[in-house]
Amino acid sequence: MDKTISEKIISEHAGRDVFAGDIAVVDVDVVMAQDGTGPLAVSQLKKMGFDKVRNPSKSIFFIDHAAPSPRKELSNSHIVLRQYAENCGMVLSNVGEGVCHQILVEDFAAPGEIVIGADSHTCTSGALGAFATGMGSTDIAVGFALAKTWLMVPQTIKVNFNNNPLKGVYAKDLIIYLIGKITAEGATYKALEFSGSFIKNMTIDDRFTISNMAVEAGAKAGIFASDEITEKFLESQGRGKQYKEISADKNANYEQIIDINCSEIEPMISMPHTVDNVCPISQMEKVKVDQVLIGTCTNGRLSDLKIASDILKGKKVNKNTRLIIVPASKKVYIEAIKEGIIQTLVESGAAIQSPGCGPCVGVHQGILGDGEVCLSTQNRNFKGRMGNPDSFIYLSSPATAAYSAIKGYIADVREIL
Repeated sequence: MDKTISEKIISEHAGRDVFAGDIAVVDVDVVMAQDGTGPLAVSQLKKMGFDKVRNPSKSIFFIDHAAPSPRKELSNSHIVLRQYAENCGMVLSNVGEGVCHQILVEDFAAPGEIVIGADSHTCTSGALGAFATGMGSTDIAVGFALAKTWLMVPQTIKVNFNNNPLKGVYAKDLIIYLIGKITAEGATYKALEFSGSFIKNMTIDDRFTISNMAVEAGAKAGIFASDEITEKFLESQGRGKQYKEISADKNANYEQIIDINCSEIEPMISMPHTVDNVCPISQMEKVKVDQVLIGTCTNGRLSDLKIASDILKGKKVNKNTRLIIVPASKKVYIEAIKEGIIQTLVESGAAIQSPGCGPCVGVHQGILGDGEVCLSTQNRNFKGRMGNPDSFIYLSSPATAAYSAIKGYIADVREIL
């Protein structure tokens, strides 16, 4: 019987054929937690009597959500992770290294693997052809200790992105459009498998953006088949030997198939306070923005920063708007410095932050004031997400965000392209 990508990967790791609806105990390749969820995982490991982890070189603690730490309580949590990682020989990704999901795709995840993490956006690694999913800290503790987990094989919804998008429309617009179409609960505990004629023209960064936000539709995973684009990316990271081909079988059984004509989509905005509260830019009323955030695990990659710098080059951020830039990783940050991108952004009036999650999760580096509006390239905009329940978060592509920073209100980037 033909299989989806998820069914193939889970079957291989279960050691038997499994299909949607089956319960499987599987080997896992990579396990991670971050500084918000890791301390609880450590607590659970100790309660269960585990003093070591099964696969230390693929067991990672990321210090990225509060990095550098803004409070002593968070600093003490960091100490817990550092000590446990040292005692068990685990990998510790320290302050300034970057956001966990970006580092996972740079250094760890590979096609055909199962990646589990104590963070919902672990699904980002699905862009490399991995079955990557978020879990609770207790399940992750077991994953650390045994390099195994259990799960139900999800049904798969196939999403075909067909035809090339028009100028000014990016991967972020496509995934916002999809979430608006199927709603925030439309793929709950399903795998989204991305395909279609536009896929071959999608960059790996585009794929990361789309897989990252699969969970905003409730999805368990967001997966692309591996191909030459995947292979070139792995080679660029010095991991070419980890490439393998993984794709769905021709007659795989899908719960649903969704066809999207990318050429009909315009720049999209997610409005407060849910990601599926979607509006095309042409239908937006004029919304003044106090803060613009470009970065995060969704859109903090080199290509995103370059898009922003190209728009901002020779221009200034609006005097009534502050622009915050957060590179997704140290690698991205260094390359952006080498290419002059950071200088362009700083000259435009942007404030550059250390790689990490800070403002996106409302911990530090950009908390909003009462009644303030932020246009952000992050993946979530629920009430209080950026540290203040009395503020308003809109989501967009880096291009729309950069142009809006110049105008001082949410604006259509196609006006200057």
